[in-house]
Amino acid sequence: MSHGCSSSRLEILPRTGQAKHVTKAFILGAGLGNRLRPLTDRLPKPLVPLFHRPLAAWAMDACTRAGIQQFAINTHHLPEAWEGFGAGNEVTFFHEPVLLETGGGLKNIAAWMGNDSLLVHNGDIFSTLPVGKLIAAHEASGLPVTLALRSEGIAKHIAIDPSGTQVTDIRKSLGLADGTHVFSGIYCVNSDFLDLIPAEQKISVIPGFLELAKAGKLGAIILDDGVWLDLGDRDSYLQAHRELALAPAIAPTAIIEPGAIIERSVVGPGAVVESGALVRDSVVWAQGRIFSGAVLDRCIVFSGNPVTSHHQDQDL
Repeated sequence: MSHGCSSSRLEILPRTGQAKHVTKAFILGAGLGNRLRPLTDRLPKPLVPLFHRPLAAWAMDACTRAGIQQFAINTHHLPEAWEGFGAGNEVTFFHEPVLLETGGGLKNIAAWMGNDSLLVHNGDIFSTLPVGKLIAAHEASGLPVTLALRSEGIAKHIAIDPSGTQVTDIRKSLGLADGTHVFSGIYCVNSDFLDLIPAEQKISVIPGFLELAKAGKLGAIILDDGVWLDLGDRDSYLQAHRELALAPAIAPTAIIEPGAIIERSVVGPGAVVESGALVRDSVVWAQGRIFSGAVLDRCIVFSGNPVTSHHQDQDL
């Protein structure tokens, strides 16, 4: 089975005994966010707010807690929306006029990465996984790539060996084993892995991962501690706001007029909910305006347009 990478290239990916210390992170920010439309018609998916902060800001926090000092972020859709993001951190943006996917995007930052090892973090997930444990496992393994896995979830595509430290198959593409674990979208990678990715091509990292798996060189660590949520669709986005408590549900600068009713909802900075409005199980973005008499149930107010009348399960 061909996956677009020559197995002979694996000769340049030896088990070295120890990776370079991971001090850089690549946050994937270029996706179109089709499952979250129309929210992503206004913002790139990683900039959609979770408890008043962009998803990618929570990802950056997770990286800095693990000692990461430098960041790369790829962009495509609405690149101007990223202006000012990551202030106070060392951030380099890589715009992709044509989407390069996960492998092409990684190859595109090769010069910035240099010979360093890298933490890669999807920009559309929220996680409190102990990524420091991932980094430590990767640095100790001597393997080119180490994936952070979860035992529970709906997309169990990853098969692992009995030790739980190596991936043996992905989506049964090698015909070896059914998946038992979920890929978290977080992994560590050494610079030599980029030699398995063709230059200037739109390609996933998966073909390269499969080549490593065939050679017994795709590392894994199971991280079931902490919270891990894929926020790529509307239901998961609303659920995260119901189940997490990352900040006050009502932003300090939001205005809730006397007589307004807020039930199990999150209201962003500068938003106004007028007297006589009812907001239930909903998320109101910054600067949203809910007029008197409006009734919202499981709604997301994102557009900046004032909201009136009754709405259920709508994006407004």
